[in-house]
Amino acid sequence: MSYGSVYGTSSLSSANGLAADSQSLGNLKMEAGKTTPAAIQETAKQFESLFMRELIKSMREASAATKSGMMDNPGSDLGTDLLDQQFAVQMSGQPGGLSDLIAQQLTRQMGAAVAEKSNAPTGASNTVESPAVLKLSSQLPRPATKTARAPTESQVNFVRQHSDIAGKIEKESGIPASFMLGQAGHETGWGKFQIKQKGGAPSFNLFGIKAGASWTGKVAEVTTTEFVGGVAQKRIAKFRAYDSYEDSFKDYSRMISESPRYAKVREQTGSAHAFASGLQKAGYATDPEYAAKLSRAIHTTQQLRRVQV
Repeated sequence: MSYGSVYGTSSLSSANGLAADSQSLGNLKMEAGKTTPAAIQETAKQFESLFMRELIKSMREASAATKSGMMDNPGSDLGTDLLDQQFAVQMSGQPGGLSDLIAQQLTRQMGAAVAEKSNAPTGASNTVESPAVLKLSSQLPRPATKTARAPTESQVNFVRQHSDIAGKIEKESGIPASFMLGQAGHETGWGKFQIKQKGGAPSFNLFGIKAGASWTGKVAEVTTTEFVGGVAQKRIAKFRAYDSYEDSFKDYSRMISESPRYAKVREQTGSAHAFASGLQKAGYATDPEYAAKLSRAIHTTQQLRRVQV
């Protein structure tokens, strides 16, 4: 096995090369600045190799607890790392794989960058291609870590059940469907702890919206947990009840879209974290960890919708 080819010290056009150090990454960015199909395809393969290497590394770390320790030493660790890099190279560039998708996106981005360059005034920077490459690398999926959890069956079923309605409301309100699904999932324990009316009838209230003085519809009165001064307390509260889940989504979107209280939240639909933080700051919930919990729930629904849609 050639150490030079593994570490990418040869040309980027080498079939066994892998951009694994800062110099090779610099060469990769320069190559990506070319708009030829061959250069773009090679760049895409290199990005896939980097991704595969990190994925294998995560798998190694996840199984570290099973090592005996008898044969472990810096030499064996280096050998394992080199072997993993070679595996990453061999697993990359397959037809229909991740590199093809990266190449398609990079081609689109490079096309935009070239157009911008052609319209730039004389003397403008000649490095407009690099931001496109950096943007692409930031959008690549990150390998799962040993602490990542796969979606549960209840999460999968909940998202599948309400995706159509959420998609419809998104078109009407502009609030991302994944944000609404994540919040509804968090509020109901992914459908397992929904608010019920007296006698057990469903309230269809997926967002935990309370029935204030202005509410003239049906009401469900239940025991809930409120945080007062950071301390959890049990209290009896009245919640709105609807005739369907769609009515619940509509009422939620109307509240977020029209209430002055959530004016800043409406400006944060481009970021799950910012949206969740905005809701907490606006007083949507009293749980001091609400934003963090909601962000995780939204990321779960985003992951599931990418697979299901």
